Amino acid sequence: MMRDYSTQMEAAKKGIITPEMKVVSEKEYVDAEKIREKTAAGEICIPANINHKSLSPEGIGGGLRTKINVNLGISGDAKDYDLEMQKVDMSIKFGAEAIMDLSNYGKTNTFRRELIAKSPAMIGTVPMYDAIGYLEKDLLDIKAEDFLKVVRAHAEEGVDFMTIHAGINRRAVEAFRRDRRKMNIVSRGGSLLFAWMSMTGNENPFYEYYDEVLDILREFDVTISLGDALRPGCIDDSTDAGQISELIELGALTERAWAKDVQVMVEGPGHMAMNEIAANMQLQKRICHNAPFYVLGPLVTDIFPGYDHITSAIGGAIAAASGADFLCYVTPAEHLRLPDLNDVKEGIIASKIAAHAADIAKGVPHARDKDSEMAAARHAVDWDEMFKIAVDPDKAKAYFESTPPADRHTCSMCGKMCAVRTTNMILEGKEVKFCTEK
Repeated sequence: MMRDYSTQMEAAKKGIITPEMKVVSEKEYVDAEKIREKTAAGEICIPANINHKSLSPEGIGGGLRTKINVNLGISGDAKDYDLEMQKVDMSIKFGAEAIMDLSNYGKTNTFRRELIAKSPAMIGTVPMYDAIGYLEKDLLDIKAEDFLKVVRAHAEEGVDFMTIHAGINRRAVEAFRRDRRKMNIVSRGGSLLFAWMSMTGNENPFYEYYDEVLDILREFDVTISLGDALRPGCIDDSTDAGQISELIELGALTERAWAKDVQVMVEGPGHMAMNEIAANMQLQKRICHNAPFYVLGPLVTDIFPGYDHITSAIGGAIAAASGADFLCYVTPAEHLRLPDLNDVKEGIIASKIAAHAADIAKGVPHARDKDSEMAAARHAVDWDEMFKIAVDPDKAKAYFESTPPADRHTCSMCGKMCAVRTTNMILEGKEVKFCTEK
């Protein structure tokens, strides 16, 4: 059956509730008409490429559960395709709603096609990363139209959202150069575009040919994720002229995309002190017209390499509770190396904690249900039920059984002095004894 609309946004503007909107409605416990209204307004996006057949659609935006993204992919120093696919399996197992393939080595489309074929999660890419390998040209030799070829190739393969660094135009670069930073540009895609612009003297091709980019994305219903090339790479650089000047450009680009019925989300800061996070979320929502906000972290301190999944989770929880809609995970390997399988798991869990804690704070429908179930299981000291409810039951059970209690109705922390056990016994009319009880 042929669709009489090109994108989810176009359908929403026409009053059509799409199958994807119905799925999102059921997952989120939100009326489908409300999903349609917010999609039409751009406050919700449903990244769903027409060629991604295995997708289980998700909504990103105000009033919905906070979603998380997992980064993975092949690099020149780590090109084990089987390991990357194991990371995909783990991401799906632990409920990541999105996976970004950031491969930047060789011909990446074989891996990406397999990923899209098997993944129910949304798939994102950064075409700029793939340009040099895909085109087999050095950066200086790449023409503006070449970059668009890579965008089209990714769209045809079934990618649901693409990070496009269109906001780092000449105006934003001027602000960046004028207000010097400690860390300069830490976005890989942003730095490549900055270098290309500086070497060629040309405007950012994704900005100069933005309408052509949008035409490609509209054809396949790809959501544009407006990349923050000038995001802060240390807490001293946050909320500076470069970051804010680019954000202003992204606000204008958001409206231009919506005019072509292309769905949008806007990417946000990387490193930021806790006291600045809430204000940044409000600023983004205001300047970018309530478009969904996708944040990396933010990392709230710079001195804990090896533990940046924790610094990120702290910032992510504050950000999501303050209005961010989508969290990019950070692993313990951040700033150090490509993450291994365990790093990926730690990053996913930390990000899920941040997202879930924020959803409880925001009053997202049914966000507290599992927490209430866990409270009931703990009240009953029902360990099997606790393990069943836990997000990572294997780890919880392994911890419990590593130092088994003499009485399974307690754990080895408190033993028979367990507060829950003591209170339950008194409320049941029983006498509590420690010295004579067998």
